Amino acid sequence: MILNHFFEQLKTQFHQKLPFVAYKKPETSIIKGWLQKDDAIHYCTDFTESGFVFAPFDSNHSSFLIPFGNATHITHSFVKLDNMKLSDYISNSDSSQKDFHINLVKKGIDAIQQNAFKKVVLSRCEVVETNEQDPISIFEKLLNTYATAFVYCWYHPEVGLWLGATPETFLNIRGNRLKTMALAGTQAYKGSTDVFWKDKEREEQQIVTDFIVDQLQEAVGNGSSHLQMEVSAQHTIKAGNLLHLKTDIMLQLAQAGTGLKPIITALHPTPAVCGLPKEKAKTFIIAHEGYSREFYAGFLGELNLKETKSRNTNRRNVENNAYRVSKTTSDLYVNLRCMQFKNNKVYMYVGGGITKDSDAVSEWEETVQKSQIIKRVLL
Repeated sequence: MILNHFFEQLKTQFHQKLPFVAYKKPETSIIKGWLQKDDAIHYCTDFTESGFVFAPFDSNHSSFLIPFGNATHITHSFVKLDNMKLSDYISNSDSSQKDFHINLVKKGIDAIQQNAFKKVVLSRCEVVETNEQDPISIFEKLLNTYATAFVYCWYHPEVGLWLGATPETFLNIRGNRLKTMALAGTQAYKGSTDVFWKDKEREEQQIVTDFIVDQLQEAVGNGSSHLQMEVSAQHTIKAGNLLHLKTDIMLQLAQAGTGLKPIITALHPTPAVCGLPKEKAKTFIIAHEGYSREFYAGFLGELNLKETKSRNTNRRNVENNAYRVSKTTSDLYVNLRCMQFKNNKVYMYVGGGITKDSDAVSEWEETVQKSQIIKRVLL
């Protein structure tokens, strides 16, 4: 494991039972940490706050905040370890859970065929026994395993301890430039990203894309056809040991500082983690999954962070350095591939999108694939 002051500060914060978050964004080498100065609970109510937000799947429940103004900011330049070894042993899920999930998927397919909704995302929670009681060590393993994901460790003594490595961006905003993505479809990575995708998987991905585009037009443009929106073609990305179909969506907002609440309300939860129509799928999930998702399939990240940059990179040019550009940025991610530590056990969350062409046994096997790499990190 990596031994340095950054990780020691996280461990000290954890042992003192003080809230903190540590995370690394995709394709960067900088790990950030925010160490809250007290153990107070702060809530995010209208998304005008500035801090690190941790929001649940069900928006009827509270979203939590580590305020930037009430936290010590620390950073670390991360170097991936080439000799990181993970266990080859992978525990099997019990047969009762397999039967329950297969039957759950069959119920979802039946509901789709009866026109209750077009798509529903069904998940399960798997309990994993581990001797590893140090969440910071697990965080380091995730950092070394998921180089292209948003990797995080979030803790509040009154709320819980969560870690994850998600491949999916929820919203990225720089001034008046908004970016998001549609992500759906899964298959195992076997050495190449040049793979064949079935019609079912491409259709599922297109459903997600269409929903996001429609909701953004309604939330930001009031149905206007004059929005400057760019939508990429579907393409394959790698996340850990899995491949996904992705579409990038970019939008020029009318002005910087456009309220986030209507955008978040319109998009969350997306069809990638809930279904379509959203409310009908969400109702089915809550009624039939048999457990509370809590923060799984919610979202998390930097909210309304002030970012200031000089127009002139020459530090000697004092006159030009007086002119600085200040932007408000938000980087939010969907909380997938995550786990929760509680009662000396680890609760792992995995799921998959169900459409009319889904096969229940195949959907179970997909959740097993998604759980493999996290189990290897834990064991």
